[in-house]
Amino acid sequence: MATYNLKVFKYGSPILRKKMPVLEEKPEELDSLVAEMFDLMAEEEGIGLSANQVGKKLRFFTADFSLQDPSLKKRVFINPEIVEREGETQAEEGCLSLPGINVKVKRADRIKVNFRDKNFEKHTEEFQGMVSRIIQHETDHLNGKFMTDRISPLKRHLVDSKLKELARNTKEELKNR
Repeated sequence: MATYNLKVFKYGSPILRKKMPVLEEKPEELDSLVAEMFDLMAEEEGIGLSANQVGKKLRFFTADFSLQDPSLKKRVFINPEIVEREGETQAEEGCLSLPGINVKVKRADRIKVNFRDKNFEKHTEEFQGMVSRIIQHETDHLNGKFMTDRISPLKRHLVDSKLKELARNTKEELKNR
């Protein structure tokens, strides 16, 4: 069993801007990595966490939907592909890689997603509301995008100084490793 001691990579970390490659087979370390990602997510009070947010070049994310709806559970989405989008809704989002930044983002209200689960079994499912938003947010991460890429230039200008400060702090941290 691998020991990761994971941490959330912040805005300015190069891996967060890279599109993660499709996984052709289940990684050997997946189960232990997923367990540690769920622990880190809980510790950081997050709802979702993509592998590249913890420095892993793997195309999957974890999400704890039970925080939104107690009847739902923790899920793993490997190679998620959104194949249908319907409706539009706007809501405030936060991000573990963008601490202190919350912005209103427009997203599809309902989506259909092809993905593999933690056992590497294929699924096609529909999701809506907040669960749909979380999946879209985390899939964006796997494609090298942030929620701030989805807002208007004016709104982006309002958070630009915070983004630049985060990037500066990240650059310093990377330099001191």
